[in-house]
This record gives sequence, structure tokens and C-alpha cells, in this order.
Amino acid sequence: MDKIKNPYTGLEEQGYNCFACCPSNPYGLKMEFFEDGDDIVCLWEARDNYQSWINTLHGGIQATLMDEIGGWVVNRKLQTAGVTTQLNVKYRNPVPAGNGVILEIRARLKEMKRNFAFIEASISHEGKVCSTCEMIYFTVSKEKAAEDFFFNGCELENQKGL
Repeated sequence: MDKIKNPYTGLEEQGYNCFACCPSNPYGLKMEFFEDGDDIVCLWEARDNYQSWINTLHGGIQATLMDEIGGWVVNRKLQTAGVTTQLNVKYRNPVPAGNGVILEIRARLKEMKRNFAFIEASISHEGKVCSTCEMIYFTVSKEKAAEDFFFNGCELENQKGL
């Protein structure tokens, strides 16, 4: 797996403080992403301050994790930006939470229809799928992504340009 460089780092003065991926948000999830073939992957520690029931990850946090990785599929695989238009989460098994619990969040592009990206995602713990998500993102042109989202491409950390 190759680590993806966060294209928004350095935009804090413009207002970048994403709850899910901003490394400097003190209350955030601090997600980091990797490219694994067609998939975008995040290995994330489900700390106990994100639980709902005892030692169980909150469902809203699960939805956030999968929604965010969907955005990174758009950034990395389509090299543009977009917004979520639909999110359909299925909670299949409890997701553990507590210090030391590492989850794998994985997503991939299923299909493109005009400007709509159909993406599927999952959260797994120790190889067991706990939650799944189907989502639709409305994607914008590269020009609009640069103008409205400050997005100018998404590279791997060891990559010098596209």
C-alpha cells in the first residue's frame, strides 16, 4: 500500500479543519489514507472516546468514516472533488471501540454515470466485515474543484506529480 498525501494540508488559513481528515483538528478522527490497487484504505484506531454503547463504535462515527473515505476515492481515483448526495449504511455486526482497536476502512469506485460516482465502502475488524456503505458523490470539474474546493490533485507521498 502507498500512502496518499493529504492535498488539503496547509489550507488551514482558508478554513480547512475537516472533522475526519484534518491532522490538526484536536477533536477530529485524523484519518490517513493509502492506495491499494483499486481500493483506498484507512487503518484507524477506534479509541474509546468515539463509542456509543460500552466498547462499541458509535454508528454516526462509522458513517463518517465511510463517507470520508468515499471522498478520498473521488480525490485520488478521479482527481477531482465532489460532495455526498446519498449514503446508505448497513450495520451488520458491532464495531469494537477502545484503545488499541484497529479498524480497516476500505472503499472503491463501482461505477461512474456522468458526474455521479457510485462508491462502496466497508469497515472491518480482524477480517470480519462489520459495516458496509453504498454512496453516491456528485463530482465537479477539475476547474471547479480548484476554484471552490482548493483541490489541485491528489498524489502519493512518494510521487512527484501526475
